[in-house]
Amino acid sequence: EVQLVESGGGLVQPGGSLRLSCSASGFSVRTSAMAWFRQPPGKGPEWVSSISSVSSSTRYPDSVKGRFTMSRDNAKNTLYLQMDSVKPEDTGVYTCARTSYFCASAACIEARLHDSGGQGTQVTVSS
Repeated sequence: EVQLVESGGGLVQPGGSLRLSCSASGFSVRTSAMAWFRQPPGKGPEWVSSISSVSSSTRYPDSVKGRFTMSRDNAKNTLYLQMDSVKPEDTGVYTCARTSYFCASAACIEARLHDSGGQGTQVTVSS
């Protein structure tokens, strides 16, 4: 069974850092296009980052470019999202997902594969 479990969220002050993890089972993250998403309180889902299979090319929306870094550890079959210089608008529930292709825009939201797994991890940026 394909499963994804997110962790690493918490409360962080503006300007601080967090590293989120997405532990995968039932498939290889190395050979899958994947993405991070977030859902701010009271709003719809937003695409945060994506990574291609094999080559590990990454893409980010302008809202997080230069502050967030997506990576993966093939040996641990785990994805990461390093969040630096966080802002209050980064607050939300963060989830990871496989995508049907290497997407790089809001279209990633429709490209998500709805595998089973965790409920996401809450990130709250506040002083």
